[in-house]
Amino acid sequence: MRKKVIAGNWKMNKVLKEAEQFVADTKDNIPSSDKVESVVCAPYPFLASLVDKAAGTDLKVAAQNMHYEDNGAFTGEVSPVMLKDLGVTYVVIGHSERRELFGENDDTVNKKVHAAFNHQLTPIVCVGETLEQRENNETMTLVENQVKQALAGLTDDQVKQTIVAYEPIWAIGTGKTATSEQANEVCTHIRNVVKEAFSADAAEAVRIQYGGSVKPANVDELLAQSDIDGALVGGASLEADSFLTLVEAGAK
Repeated sequence: MRKKVIAGNWKMNKVLKEAEQFVADTKDNIPSSDKVESVVCAPYPFLASLVDKAAGTDLKVAAQNMHYEDNGAFTGEVSPVMLKDLGVTYVVIGHSERRELFGENDDTVNKKVHAAFNHQLTPIVCVGETLEQRENNETMTLVENQVKQALAGLTDDQVKQTIVAYEPIWAIGTGKTATSEQANEVCTHIRNVVKEAFSADAAEAVRIQYGGSVKPANVDELLAQSDIDGALVGGASLEADSFLTLVEAGAK
């Protein structure tokens, strides 16, 4: 059985006091990490404090992005070395908002995935299609290409440690959610792509999240699907009670 991963992506929300209060309200109430991995993906300025506040608990902290170089003249960027030094354990890579708004592409995503593994960070690699691409029946081809390019050059063992987040862009922050069947169909396809590109063992081990208007009301149905191993959650992860409900669903 693949252990579920529930990751709350706060995006550009909260101030430090609110972030610290969230951790205080959740860290001692989440299920054991033996049952579910519980992760908060916080803005850069909060990372050091949240890692410290969550130390010794089953709540883990992720960055929402990073550069692929270890250091250098990259004003405004944050490196994997910095994240590792802070005690961050996960990093979101290739989120659709990074791709659409900030020029992220399949090449930079692949470089960041390799950089994450070079510094013992677990990558949460995002893939997904626009509404236009879905309506043009391009979903499977697009997602397949994104997965293959994101994971290119990894070893089987690295693929097994990777988390892939399928996010239909048309369902992010819109209130629209892919049906559980639609979501699972794409997640199953992703697993098959990994099997063909790497191995059956890698495909069986890789964990695939669904992201896109996940909330307490629909999380159980989504997580009951055969190939959905967790959720990457936006708005519903901002409140402690809601986040706790989501991670409890992952522990069932």
